[in-house]
Amino acid sequence: MLLGPVVPIFRIFDVPKADEFYLGFLGFVVDWEHRFGEGAPLYRQISRSGASIHLTEHFGDGTPGSVAQITVTGIAEFWKELHQKDYRHARPGLERQPWGRTVDVGDPFGNQLRFLEPNPS
Repeated sequence: MLLGPVVPIFRIFDVPKADEFYLGFLGFVVDWEHRFGEGAPLYRQISRSGASIHLTEHFGDGTPGSVAQITVTGIAEFWKELHQKDYRHARPGLERQPWGRTVDVGDPFGNQLRFLEPNPS
C-alpha cells in the first residue's frame, strides 16, 4: 500500500481576499480552478514548493477554523519573506517549540496554517 500526499481543503468566502492572502502574502500560485458555470462557487488548487491546498467556496466543503501543518525547510527565510511584505492583516512570529520552529498564520476565513521546520532527528 502507498499513501499519497494529504491536501487540506479550506473554505473561503471571498476570492479577492483569498487571493490577497494566499497568492500575495504567502506566495502560492494557482494550479487550476473549476466552476460548474458562470457565477457558481469556485474550487481551486494552489501550491508552493510542493505543498498544495484546495480552496473552495462550496457550501459544505471544509470547515472554517481548520488547521493544516506544512513542513518547511528554511523557515527563518520564509518568516523574513512574510515580514518584508508588510501584510497589514498578519505579522506572524517565528516560535521555537520542543519539536521545531513554527510560523502560524491565520487566513481571513478563520483557518490556520502552521508552517513547521522540525528539529533534526
